[in-house]
Amino acid sequence: MAMWIQAQQLQGEALHQMQALYGQHFPIEVRHYLAQWIESQLWDSLELDNPAEETKAKRLLDNLVAELQRKAQLQGGEDGFLLKIKLGHYASQLKSTYDRCPLELVRCIKHILHSEQRLVQEATNVSADGRDDISRHQQINQAFEELRLATQETENELRKLQHSQEYFIIQYQESLRIQAQLSSLSSVPPAERTQRETTLQSKRATVEAWLAREASTLQKYRLDLSEQHQKTLGLLRKQQTLILDEELIQWKRRQQLAGNGGPHEGGLDVLQSWCEKLADMIWQNRQQIRRCEHLTQQLPLPGPMEELLSKLNSDITDIISALVTSTFIIEKQPPQVLKTQTKFAATVRLLVGGKLNVHMNPPQVKAVIVSEQQAKALLKNESTHSESSGEILNNNCVMEYHQATGTLSAHFRNMSLKRIKRSDRRGAESVTEEKFTVLFESQFSVGGNELVFHVKGRVPFIVPDKVLWPQLCEALDMKYKAEMHSGRGLSEDNLVFLAQKAFTSSSNNPEDYRNMTISWAQFNRESLPGRNFTFWQWFDGVVELMKKHLKPHWNDGAILGFVNKQQAQDMLLSKPNGTFLLRFSDSEIGGITIAWRLVWNLLPYTTKDFSIRSLADRISDLNHLLFLYPDRPKDEVFAKYYTPPLSKAVDGYVKPQIKQVVPDSDTMLDADGDFDLEDTMDVARHVEELLRRPMANQWSSQQS
Repeated sequence: MAMWIQAQQLQGEALHQMQALYGQHFPIEVRHYLAQWIESQLWDSLELDNPAEETKAKRLLDNLVAELQRKAQLQGGEDGFLLKIKLGHYASQLKSTYDRCPLELVRCIKHILHSEQRLVQEATNVSADGRDDISRHQQINQAFEELRLATQETENELRKLQHSQEYFIIQYQESLRIQAQLSSLSSVPPAERTQRETTLQSKRATVEAWLAREASTLQKYRLDLSEQHQKTLGLLRKQQTLILDEELIQWKRRQQLAGNGGPHEGGLDVLQSWCEKLADMIWQNRQQIRRCEHLTQQLPLPGPMEELLSKLNSDITDIISALVTSTFIIEKQPPQVLKTQTKFAATVRLLVGGKLNVHMNPPQVKAVIVSEQQAKALLKNESTHSESSGEILNNNCVMEYHQATGTLSAHFRNMSLKRIKRSDRRGAESVTEEKFTVLFESQFSVGGNELVFHVKGRVPFIVPDKVLWPQLCEALDMKYKAEMHSGRGLSEDNLVFLAQKAFTSSSNNPEDYRNMTISWAQFNRESLPGRNFTFWQWFDGVVELMKKHLKPHWNDGAILGFVNKQQAQDMLLSKPNGTFLLRFSDSEIGGITIAWRLVWNLLPYTTKDFSIRSLADRISDLNHLLFLYPDRPKDEVFAKYYTPPLSKAVDGYVKPQIKQVVPDSDTMLDADGDFDLEDTMDVARHVEELLRRPMANQWSSQQS
C-alpha cells in the first residue's frame, strides 16, 4: 500500500501519466480499495511467457474478484450504497474480461505497478544520477513540446497555402472564362463588341496581374513551408538520436549487464512512450509533406519545389525507417548458453507497433541461429541473406497486441535448438569459444502497405581481446553478488587475491594492478601455473560451490575464502589453538578447506561432500575447532545451521548417524602441511553413501 500512497501524491504530468494507466481494463477504484492486497501479491514471480503459469494467474484473478466482493459487502450506510454496487460491478467485469486469459490480468497489473514505481522514483529521486535522469527526461519532453509547436505551425501554414491555392485556381478559372468571352465577341455587332471588349480586356488585365502576383506569393509560401519542414526534420533527427542512440542504447547495455548479474535493466514503458511520440510526430510531418506534393502536382509552378519536396519525402522516410528498425528489440533475451534438445524462450517487441497500427496486420517473426562470421557479414551488408547455422524448432511466432499495455510483441515460449553446425576451430580455440546468435527477423507494413520494412533484432559481436583489470573486477563483483543474492560482494583484498592468481603476482598493492590488462587467453584459455584449469574455471567453481551450499555462511561473513595457504598460516600463527578459517582451495575447482592453528589444512570439500553433510555440521563434528578467525566462538556463528539431534529410537530401531572424524596423527601430514586423507576420506564417503541408500535395497543385496 506504500506505493499507492506515494502514487497519490504525484503532481502535474506525473499524476496525469499515473491516471492514464487505468481504464475499463483495470479501474482505478479497484487499485484504490484493494491497494494493500494488490501490493502484497507476488506478481513478478509469474512468467508471462509460460502457459504453465496460467493456473497461478487464474487463482490470483479469483482471489482478486473475491476481495472485491468482500470489500463491496463491507460497505454500509447511505454513502456506501453506490460504492457497494460499483465494486460489485467491477468484480463481475474483471471476471468476465480475464477469465479466459488470466495471464493478461497479471501482465496488466505488473505494467501498472512498474509504471507507478517508475513515476514515484522519478518524482522522489534526489541522487546525482537521479537528477541527471530527470534533467535528461526534461530535455526530451521539452524537445517534444518544441516539435509539437513546430508541427502545428507547419500544419497552419499548409492550410493557408491550400486555401490560397484554391482561391488562385478559382481566379485562374475566372481568367479562362474572360478569355472565352473575348473569343466569342466575333459574333457580336461591332458597336457592342468594342464596348464589351474594352471591359473584358480590363478585367482580364486585372485578373492576370493578380494571378502573377499571387503565383509569386504561392511560390514563396511553398519555399517557406519547405524550409520549416527542413527545420522540423532537423529537430526530429536530434530527438531521435537522443532517444535511440543514447536512451535505448543505455537500456540495451543495462540488459547486457543484467545477463551477467547486474541490476535489472528496467522497463520499456518510458522508452515506448517516447518512441510512440516520435512516430506520431514523424508521421504527421510525413503526411504534411505528402499534402504539399499533392498541392504542387495540382498546381505546377516554375521553381525547385518538386525537387525540394522529393528530398524532404526521402529524408523523412529514412527517419521513420530508422525508428521502426531500431525499435524492433529483444525484450527478453534467450539464454547465454544454449543446449540442443533443451527448451528456451525469448520475447521481441516493436516499441512503435501500436502507434503505427502495425498490429492491424499482425506480422510474423522468425528466429534463426547464425554464427559470429555470418552476423558480422549481415552488419556490413543489410541485404545479405540470413544463412542459418542450425535448426530451431518452434521458431515462428505472430506478434500480438496487448490492449491494456499498448505493446506489440512476439513471445517465443517453446523454442528448442535441434542441431547446430560448427565451423572448423582455430588452434587452441575450444568449442565453448565459438559464438552464435539468435537472429529475429520480420517484415512490417506501415500506412496501409505504403511503407514496408524488413527488420532484424540482434546484438552485434563486439568482444574486446583485452580489458583493464578494474573493468574485469567490476564484472566479477557484479556476477558474485548476483549469484549470492547479497550486497556483500568482493572486497579490495579479495580482488587483490584474484589479481595475484590471474597475473601470477605476489604484490599486495591494488594500485599495481590498476593499469594492467587481462587478455581472453589469460582469463579462460591458458591454465594457471601448475594447474589443469583456467582462472575463470577456478572462479566459476567457487561461485557454483557458494551458490549451492555456502551462501548463508558467506552472507554471515563466516567465509574469508580468497586467502592463500601462506596468508592463512600468517593469520593463524598469532591466534590461540583451535582458531580456524575457511578458504577456497587453490588446487581443486570448487573446493573449500578448513585451516586451523598449527596450520593444518583439511583436504578440500566440494559439492559432493556437502550433499552428504553440511559445512556447519562438519565444523560441529571437529571438536578441536573452537574459534572462527579472528575470535568468534564457532557455535555463535554456525549453531543456527546445525542439523537438530536425532530423535529417540522408534520400534527398537536406532537410526544411523553420519559424523566427520579426523585422525589425530602427525603421520597424516603430507609435505605441504595438508592432511593426506585420501584413504580415510574414501572409506568415509563409501560408508556415507551406504547409509544414504534405502534399507530395503541393502537387505536385498545382503541376502543375495
